Amino acid sequence: MTAKEYLKQAYRLDHRINSDIAEMERLRDMAASVASPGFEEHYNPNRNTDAPFIHCLEKVWELQAKINKEVDNLIALKSQMRDVIDKVENVDAQMVLRYRYIHNLTWEQIGDELCADESTVRRWHRQALGAVVVPDSPIVI
Repeated sequence: MTAKEYLKQAYRLDHRINSDIAEMERLRDMAASVASPGFEEHYNPNRNTDAPFIHCLEKVWELQAKINKEVDNLIALKSQMRDVIDKVENVDAQMVLRYRYIHNLTWEQIGDELCADESTVRRWHRQALGAVVVPDSPIVI
């Protein structure tokens, strides 16, 4: 695994968590909505007697547990990434890596934070990636 692949994991996991949260909100909306009544008369001894929103709530609980697990993984990964980034000797390179992979800033935003143009920030980034040492047992998402 290259340094860039290792550091990009947090970005992908963060987006996955945001996607799961959006899905959970849709399920909560479905659980809170009113279902249309069925006026047909038919007898089914095996029919489900649970309220229709129960299934949606169960899915919400399962998704919430998944999100909690992913957030725990993200926290552990970012903690390990901070340790890896702190081992880079150049302070500018450290800040570029922090802003890019911990805070998910764009190149332009990083340039504004560090008072440097985009080409300088990208050069620091290339140098920083060359100095990053991926841990022996990296957290892989």
